[in-house]
Amino acid sequence: MADDGNTDGTKGGAGGSQGAPSGGRGTLGDLVKAESMIQLALALPAGCLIGALVGSALDKHFHTGWIAVVGILLGAAAGFTQIFRTASRYMKRDS
Repeated sequence: MADDGNTDGTKGGAGGSQGAPSGGRGTLGDLVKAESMIQLALALPAGCLIGALVGSALDKHFHTGWIAVVGILLGAAAGFTQIFRTASRYMKRDS
């Protein structure tokens, strides 16, 4: 059996931090990065979809046909804003 540095005969017990990354940020940090990337991927389509749905509802209410287009454009602008905020926060955290 390989020597794992424990003198009490236990494997990876309370005495050692075997396999644990320093500060506990290894796997959790990777998950946070993955969540940020998923958020970036969903921001623009979600904004456009919400804008289209709200604009379509307003089009039906006011009997017009142009509010949905404005809703999509506003949703896209909101999505790009969210992407910029998330990306700048991510870049600031790395440097």
